[in-house]
Amino acid sequence: MNKTWLIIQREFSSRVKKRSFLIMTILGPILFGALMIAPALIASIPEGPKVLVVLDESALLTGSPGDDMHELRYLDPKQYDKDKALELLDSQEDLDALFYIPVSPSGDPDFWKRNASVYGKEDISLSLEEYCSEKLETAILEHKLLAENVNPEVVANARTKVKLKTFNLSESTETESVTEVKIVVGYAAGFMIYIFIFLYAAQIMRGVIEEKSNRIVEVLISSVKPFQLMVGKVVGIGFVGVLQFTIWVVLSMVIFQATTGMMMADQLDPEKIAAGEQVNETAQMIFNQITSLPISEILLGFLFYFIGGYMLYGALFAAVGAAVDSETDTQQFMTPLVIPLVLALIVSSSVIENPHSDLAFWFSMVPFTSPIVMMVRIPFDVPTWQLILSMVLLIGGFLGTTWIAGRIYRVGILMYGKKTSYKEIWKWIRYRPI
Repeated sequence: MNKTWLIIQREFSSRVKKRSFLIMTILGPILFGALMIAPALIASIPEGPKVLVVLDESALLTGSPGDDMHELRYLDPKQYDKDKALELLDSQEDLDALFYIPVSPSGDPDFWKRNASVYGKEDISLSLEEYCSEKLETAILEHKLLAENVNPEVVANARTKVKLKTFNLSESTETESVTEVKIVVGYAAGFMIYIFIFLYAAQIMRGVIEEKSNRIVEVLISSVKPFQLMVGKVVGIGFVGVLQFTIWVVLSMVIFQATTGMMMADQLDPEKIAAGEQVNETAQMIFNQITSLPISEILLGFLFYFIGGYMLYGALFAAVGAAVDSETDTQQFMTPLVIPLVLALIVSSSVIENPHSDLAFWFSMVPFTSPIVMMVRIPFDVPTWQLILSMVLLIGGFLGTTWIAGRIYRVGILMYGKKTSYKEIWKWIRYRPI
């Protein structure tokens, strides 16, 4: 145990003293924040309106205007057919697409939805396709209503948009549900677990390969048992991850508190209120929703599933590193380890839709997928017995994989110049320790 502790200290101190650790620890919250905010900022950058020439041979749109993002220029069907319109589109640089609506020979309204088309100089974007589809759907609906002697304005006025308030009943209280915030927090936590497991488990694998190729491991093995070396390496790098994560959480909370404090102070400025400016209700609502989440439960769950998932995969990644001579030989053994992680991330998109489904339950119980899927579920009030069962199974899974990885490690770490196969690894697992 004393030797294992020495290995843990060596792995921890050698990595914490690196300049790259310090840089990533400081830049981590900024980079993750940028990763989450950048897509929204890029999407919010205003673009010029798309210019569409419309050849409406059926006069279905009746010259209806475009919007801020789409400028419609109607062509006279008496002067243009489809070929001439396409030539016009191709010859003028300021035109982006042609929206073509042919004549319905039989007067069948559904003919338009089958034959209307959009031609672009480049691939038609989803937003443009959606805009043209909605425009056509509205026009066809109005045409059908008029055919039935129904005023389209009456139908339009009768339509009502409803945004329901949803509530989550607990034992004795009634609290307003914050589903959108839970989805964002749950998926972000699951995604971070996915990144952290890859990040730190890959560090173990590369460290083992490096020591093996430098023959440093032969010196180490002369003093400690291979299993002690493997466990020391996994736990030591795990401590590095926990330390880095803790610093990231503290920095993130400081940044969050400072940012929200500035925002709310600006919103609640007495002078602005006195001047008649309204408080930003959306910012206030989001702030209240975030603070209403079980933050401590989420953080503790994140810490447990990060450590559990990392230890489970870290031992297996260490075994892969011991079984090969170089990083290029790891591909065949990495695939079975990567598939459960990627599958868990894919399933998470369904889990956030229904966090209490059978799919969510089983994937949050299997130790190879539970670190990601259960983190997605935790903000949605997972039953306590399911949470405990998932944790117990993850601990059991970690012990089982560590036992298997230890058997691979003790043989593979001293094996040089031989291509390892799955058959060979199976033999290593079955070897009895001397």
